[in-house]
Amino acid sequence: MALDKRRDPYLSFNFLVEIEGLVTAGFREVTGLQAEVEVHDYREGGLNSYIHRLAGPARYPSNLVLRHGLTDDPSLWLWHQEVRRGVIQRRNVSIILLDTTRAPVQHWHLERAYPLRWVGPELRAEANAVAIEAVELVHCGFHD
Repeated sequence: MALDKRRDPYLSFNFLVEIEGLVTAGFREVTGLQAEVEVHDYREGGLNSYIHRLAGPARYPSNLVLRHGLTDDPSLWLWHQEVRRGVIQRRNVSIILLDTTRAPVQHWHLERAYPLRWVGPELRAEANAVAIEAVELVHCGFHD
């Protein structure tokens, strides 16, 4: 089969997941990239008409959810199995957004993440890669 006619199963998966530097899966949907800065109100004595709004620490109120994935690498599943057994090994995870030419456009780096939920696929005999319905990652923050 000619190289230009070979079908790449990852073409419709626009988000790659990289764990500790190794690409392990492609996903169609990513939700939960959310960051907030807490605000603390401070009333200054003698200045009753004004409240200072001071920036507090950043927080990450939602977990990252990866949906509709495909992989031929078992490392994401094995990592989740370790967590289920109580072995919590936090790892740095990168989410890579790809453009239509499959070139990286944006990276988000999650710090000290681990999978807390893994949802398997509907099983079909004709597929040679493992589909993943959803993976939920808890993390300690992210940056680009």
